[in-house]
Amino acid sequence: MAASDWRLEGEWIKNCNCAFGCPCDFNAPPTHGSCKGLVGMRITKGHFEGTKLDGLVFAATVDFPGALHEGNGKMQPIIDERATPEQRQALFNIMSGKNSAEGTLFQIFSLIVTTIHDPLFVPFEFSFDKNRRVARLVAKGVLETEVEPIKNPVTGTPHRIQVVMPDGFEHRSAEIASANIHSTGAIKFDTKGTHSSLANVVQTPQGVAA
Repeated sequence: MAASDWRLEGEWIKNCNCAFGCPCDFNAPPTHGSCKGLVGMRITKGHFEGTKLDGLVFAATVDFPGALHEGNGKMQPIIDERATPEQRQALFNIMSGKNSAEGTLFQIFSLIVTTIHDPLFVPFEFSFDKNRRVARLVAKGVLETEVEPIKNPVTGTPHRIQVVMPDGFEHRSAEIASANIHSTGAIKFDTKGTHSSLANVVQTPQGVAA
């Protein structure tokens, strides 16, 4: 069990190049055989030891040649430029997985990512409405993603579906939506009408807090 005291509570976005309904959530291979995507979070309340992280935004783009559990992934951390040196180090300490218990989100990432590109520190725009399945994350000059509801292919009306994972290590429940992604950092890719998960999460060294 990790000894560090930290907690991240906030709004979570996971967008990728797969079809709606992230195959990873079902222990299935990526839709197209490989995975390019991103995660992003606006921390409404958080800390690492004595360093507060309230209000900061961070994201990471990822690239996996196959299923995530097969590893060999690449990642680029993108951090809110407003973060102080202490806050930047606190976020790196959390994202490293070294301060998390086995089987938790960041610890798993530390095992499946083998290449970490230099972090970027940029201004963020972030909007999030989980119930309406609408969100937008912009890391200036590096990453843009917009989320909207999945549309009924006949009527065009918004479609609603949720994924619930009682023992999930990322979240316990998420609204599923449609994402457009434009990534121009070290991990470059574009998608239109691909998978999005929106969730309110609480992550701790022991995993997702109920």
